[in-house]
Amino acid sequence: MSDEPSRPIESIDELVATFRAAEKPVAQWRIGTEHEKIGIFADGHARVPYPGERGIGALLDRLADAAGWDRIVERERVIALARDGATITLEPGGQVELSGAPLRTIRETCREFNQHVELVKRVSDELGIVFLCLGMDPLHDIAEIPVMPKARYDIMRRYLPTRGSLGLYMMHATATVQANFDYASEADMADKFRTALACSPVVSALFANSSFSGGQPNGFASKRLEIWRHTDPDRCGFLPFVFESDFGYRDYVDWVLDVPMFFVVRDGEYASADGMTFRQFLERGFGESRATHGDWETHLTTVFPEVRMKGYLEVRGADAVPGTLICALPALWKGILYDAAACAEAYALVRHAAPDALDRGLAQIARHGLDAQLGGASVKELAESLVRISADGLRRIAERGETDADERSFLDPLLEILEAGRSPGTLLVERFHGEWGGRIERLIESARY
Repeated sequence: MSDEPSRPIESIDELVATFRAAEKPVAQWRIGTEHEKIGIFADGHARVPYPGERGIGALLDRLADAAGWDRIVERERVIALARDGATITLEPGGQVELSGAPLRTIRETCREFNQHVELVKRVSDELGIVFLCLGMDPLHDIAEIPVMPKARYDIMRRYLPTRGSLGLYMMHATATVQANFDYASEADMADKFRTALACSPVVSALFANSSFSGGQPNGFASKRLEIWRHTDPDRCGFLPFVFESDFGYRDYVDWVLDVPMFFVVRDGEYASADGMTFRQFLERGFGESRATHGDWETHLTTVFPEVRMKGYLEVRGADAVPGTLICALPALWKGILYDAAACAEAYALVRHAAPDALDRGLAQIARHGLDAQLGGASVKELAESLVRISADGLRRIAERGETDADERSFLDPLLEILEAGRSPGTLLVERFHGEWGGRIERLIESARY
């Protein structure tokens, strides 16, 4: 985005231009993968607080020392690490997220993930911490989850409960895996955005993996999806205007401009924006502060639609899952979004579902996973078609020489899910009632990285 974060914004056209400036030719397209992990103590299974010799702060320090990461500090506390285009960040309830570097191939992003997990496991084992590959904390309610010392989260904790009933659960109890993709032009962005938005519920069903809370099955394949549906209607969900034939950068900018801001940051200090929209910030300022390009870049990180644009497209609908499935997520989306024929075929598969039908379908998918319906069609059958379309796209990408080797094998874990016919979270519930004999300890053992 902008290389001058302190420069005041002079016009909305400048904001549109930042998205246009992010366009990249095909040879420069990359994939980034982001994944969150929920940490608990191995002994007693309490969530891990920030302070203390075995806390999240100590974990970040040890990770930095072990692998040469640079520390990012706020209020004299380490809140993130950075190295070689990647970051390790701290989520509101102590979830640890790797935001991977933009990489050329799925093999590279999968290698990055495996190396990260190996490092985190080695360091966390020393501290008696285990990390879970689940989309939601399976054990603890909000009152039992420690909060992390980041100023932006303090403001979000006060604001989100005024907009939805489950915002605090989103912040503290959920975990996700996301993938990021480039675009070549405004038209290419629009095609990818609407395809990703329309297909996102189907992908969510394949990765639905948050079926436990409070130590018991919670009645959902993905409770995380249900939580997001009740977080903040101003900044979450589906964006109907994306499906208009003339959708472009300006439409997304106009939407983001009218989303209320959480805060304004000056000299490292966070001030609540009290519901002021970014458009109002542009028009009248905030105290003596004028809106800058840095403010805009920060605001872009505080909107949470199912697909988000930040100079690249971020697909956000998947629960945290085991490692093989984490590698499958960017592969699935790459085959769809980086091959024009696959992108068009995938959109044709689901374009019958209007935006309101997508939201209704997502509510069904949260409950039933692959057993749900979307726009009157079987989600399982849509998922089978989508994985096939992606595989064809990955084959064509390899044939064109746009990757080092055929990457279709990364879809194999999805074929196993489709053969079983049930989402990962649904399968966990079946094991809980069956071979695990209703013992939540067996879930914890199964879900450890």
